Amino acid sequence: MKALITGASSGIGYHIALCLAKYGCELIVCARREERLIELKEKAGVNVRIIKTDLSDSDSVFKLYDSVKDEDIDILVNNAGFGVCGEFLKTDLMRELNMIDLNIKALHTLTKLFLADFTRKNSGYILNVASSAAFMPGPLLSSYYASKAYVLRLDEAINTELKKMGSAVLISTLCPGPVNTEFDLVANVKFSLKGLSADFVAEYAVKKMFKRKEIIVPGWQMKALRPLQKITPDRLLCRIAYHIQRRKIY
Repeated sequence: MKALITGASSGIGYHIALCLAKYGCELIVCARREERLIELKEKAGVNVRIIKTDLSDSDSVFKLYDSVKDEDIDILVNNAGFGVCGEFLKTDLMRELNMIDLNIKALHTLTKLFLADFTRKNSGYILNVASSAAFMPGPLLSSYYASKAYVLRLDEAINTELKKMGSAVLISTLCPGPVNTEFDLVANVKFSLKGLSADFVAEYAVKKMFKRKEIIVPGWQMKALRPLQKITPDRLLCRIAYHIQRRKIY
């Protein structure tokens, strides 16, 4: 098998790549930081192709697809993404648009292009990395939460279409809570709950993906919170989220 992983230079993407290598998958890994990808290649123990790219640039997304479309990829992992923290009126617009380009446009584009390939051969796995943020509104991280809600709702809708087609292809959506990665440094936040390790989340996600789980929520804390989120009115969720996010900001 062969897997393409975006955002593979650190965190969840890095560990998903190593986990897939344990399954014997050949890897194509993408990120802006080439030196991190070289480190990953040295650890993987399988054939690894490195592609240095910035997927917040739309042209780079299409160039990436064109460069790998003939390699008979079996697994696509859309992991690249980041968050922007702060009051909506005060956050930097260009940084938010850059985040939307990466979290939404790049993921959407690669999902659509590879899904067409996968459905033609009626096999393949897509793992889109969202967040527990996808389940609720998120004041003070509003655009990030919204971007992850887009991923979740997109995947749910596509899966319904795939089932109606009788396709064997399925998209898994990873929705972790806090994870010990560089995310908090990039977004300038600190987590209220203790984060899970990135390697645990990666191994759990890959295992559930191969078991064809549609929505993957690692960790008992987030699993326990899900029923409460479902029955809590959005207005109250907003107030709760605001209180939690306010404590995260340095």
